[in-house]
Order: sequence, then C-alpha cells, then structure tokens
Amino acid sequence: MTAPDPAPPDGPVGEVTVQTIAMPADTNANGDIFGGWLMAQMDLGASVLARRRSRGRVATVAVDAMAFLKPVHVGDLVSVHARMLREGRSSMRIGVEVWIMRLPEGAHVKVTEATFTFVAIGEDGRSRPLP
Repeated sequence: MTAPDPAPPDGPVGEVTVQTIAMPADTNANGDIFGGWLMAQMDLGASVLARRRSRGRVATVAVDAMAFLKPVHVGDLVSVHARMLREGRSSMRIGVEVWIMRLPEGAHVKVTEATFTFVAIGEDGRSRPLP
C-alpha cells in the first residue's frame, strides 16, 4: 500500500499556520463543523502570519470574500494556510485557505477561503507602522 498524495497538484497556497482535528463539540445540529469555529481557526492562522510580520500585537479589522465550499466532518484534519497578499503602512491583507485531510481515504479537500485584514497595534491599542 502506498501513502496518499500529500496534496493535489492544485493544492494549498501559503504556509501552514494552524493544524487541528475537528471534534464533536464543534458541530452543528446536522453533525457538520460550525462555520464560526472554522472562521475562528482561520483568524488564528492569519494572526500567526500577521503577528510575525508586525513583530507585535495585531487586530483583525475585516474579513472579506468568505466562501464555504465543502463541509468539515468530525475527525477531519484541518490545516489553515496563510499568505501575505498586501502590506500597507500599518495594515496587512492575508489570504487564508483551509484544507482538510479526510481519513481513512486520505483525500485532501479545500473547504473554505477568505481574505483577512489586520492592523499592527501598539500597547496603547492604536495602529502603528509595520517595522
């Protein structure tokens, strides 16, 4: 038996910033994972990239173009991929994709994507320039 292909040729774009397993506590009445839980994972994943780039505190100020493509099931391995799209004086637009590995077959499926905007903030809670 051969190992499953790690990702399809048109697979994820960006670095893995969060990886977790979808659990029963995160489901809706249909038994699928809540979109809000998935969005929170995306926000965390994007913030990893934003915090590293800003070298400090950041705040999420917008989420654009959220698209839920496929459901996430309990037991799916959820991987958040983030990439920097644009930088401003204090802001960062980060593209986020979520891919799951569905076991036991090992299929990789893109389940959602969005664009997150973060602003670097100082200790006073006000925006500050990126270093």
